Amino acid sequence: MAHIDRMTQPLALVFYEKLMPGSQLVNRLQDLNYRVQTVNDLASLQQCVRNEGPLLVIADLAGREEVCRVIAALRADAATHHIPVIAFASEANWQAAAQKAGATLAVSEAAIVNYLPQLLDQALQVE
Repeated sequence: MAHIDRMTQPLALVFYEKLMPGSQLVNRLQDLNYRVQTVNDLASLQQCVRNEGPLLVIADLAGREEVCRVIAALRADAATHHIPVIAFASEANWQAAAQKAGATLAVSEAAIVNYLPQLLDQALQVE
């Protein structure tokens, strides 16, 4: 049965540092029938995206410039440039930095939890 689930449930890779809203986000994604893999080590995020081929990546900016660098690296990598990235942060300046780095969407912590289905639909729209 697990093999069938792997085939039918899209994979979302989630990087977060703060327990809230990170754990809420994981639970909401599972409720929406996603397989969720959390990545705790920012240094391994890009390689993990390459190896796992997720449908999308959700990243907590957590006020760290390194997260924006990883988003830019994902965009520059031919193997991962097409994967939507939703970044979230409590501060608007970090949201702007994430968009500049190439995030598909950059939203507030409140929005990522309260409007997750709509944000997923928006991020996954085929251009």
